[in-house]
Amino acid sequence: MTREARDTGRAADRAAAGRRPLWRERDFGVFWAAQTLSVLGDSFALIALPLLVLEATGSIARMGLLTAAGGAAAVLAAVFAGAVVDRVDRRRLLIGCDLVRMVLYGLIPLVWLLGPQVWLLYAVLPLCEAVGMFFAVGYVTVVRSLVGTEQLTEANGRLNATAAAAGVLGPLCAGVVAAWSGPAAAVGVDAASFGVSAALVALVRFRPRPADDREPDERPGLWQDLRAGVAFLRGHPVLRALTVLLCCFSFLTLGLNDLVIYHLKHDLGHDDGTVGTVMAVGALGTITGALLVARTRRLLGFGRTWTGAVAVCGLAFAGLGRAGDVPTVALLSAAFLACVGMAGTCSMSLRQEVTPEHLLGRVTAAYWTLQYSAAPVGAALLTWAAEERGTAPVALVAGACCVLIAVAALFTPVRRAGRA
Repeated sequence: MTREARDTGRAADRAAAGRRPLWRERDFGVFWAAQTLSVLGDSFALIALPLLVLEATGSIARMGLLTAAGGAAAVLAAVFAGAVVDRVDRRRLLIGCDLVRMVLYGLIPLVWLLGPQVWLLYAVLPLCEAVGMFFAVGYVTVVRSLVGTEQLTEANGRLNATAAAAGVLGPLCAGVVAAWSGPAAAVGVDAASFGVSAALVALVRFRPRPADDREPDERPGLWQDLRAGVAFLRGHPVLRALTVLLCCFSFLTLGLNDLVIYHLKHDLGHDDGTVGTVMAVGALGTITGALLVARTRRLLGFGRTWTGAVAVCGLAFAGLGRAGDVPTVALLSAAFLACVGMAGTCSMSLRQEVTPEHLLGRVTAAYWTLQYSAAPVGAALLTWAAEERGTAPVALVAGACCVLIAVAALFTPVRRAGRA
């Protein structure tokens, strides 16, 4: 080893030693708790909303249509979310998004007291998904203001791991609440969680962003802001390839949750409590993936980690429709979510690492807009096909296509992405 290499290594060791552990960062800890609580509530809605539709209509296609409507609203919101996030106070934006979702989701159990109103779900979910997209873009941009760039993968992994831990408890409780009091009551729990999350975010102190010293008439307009995020993605070889690959992956997988619920309820004849249990086991997979992602990326590099995770996702998805018992469905769901979590954390961390601070919101929004642009159509087609042809052949075809996406990644710059 050369002297220069030894000096570089020692400097890196000193820098690492000088960093405070994440558990000692007060603001990150509060933010961490807020997001964990929010996901705990979200896991209630993740099960309760499809169950409300299935209970009222008995149709997986109607479930898929609701998922598609929410996805389309999120894509539309993502077009503008980045420009808005980069222009406003992010702390106030996060709090406002939580409060709006608290009110909107709170309407569902109140109206359901008068009887099922499926139309309300098609009104509330798209609005909540749109607001949630603004929150999600803001969430990604503030993580780097709470931790250093060198701790991003660890921070994202911890956020995902504890969110998944909440996702274990949430589905179990949601299944019990739905079985005892109905799915609408579970949505009410989700609404309450957003209120507590907003209170916690209000306690977080975010580092200020660099000031924009340009005159107002020199600053770019909204259209230029939107183009800036797309231009950055197009100019970065790895992000450009990831955007295309993930667009295809999202098209195939957005409707997976509906397919699993329908398979358990319709094909296998189980109740809401079983659905919650399976979703909880799946969340355990997410925890495993989140805890392993930082070490795996350091060991294998970005390219191998991301490509391998997507390939395993495809294999798990292919087997879900043919799984004839609950334990097999649960294990395959866990494997799928573990690898989705690993691939997602890797790609998010890479994007945070390479994007300039003043562009992070716009790049994130552009990335998600393009990634999910075709996903609502995919969810509607997946669930329609499952209703017409059955879950087994649809899952097999979709899973095989996911494996092909991983193979295609080997012929892109993703394969050569380094260990950093």
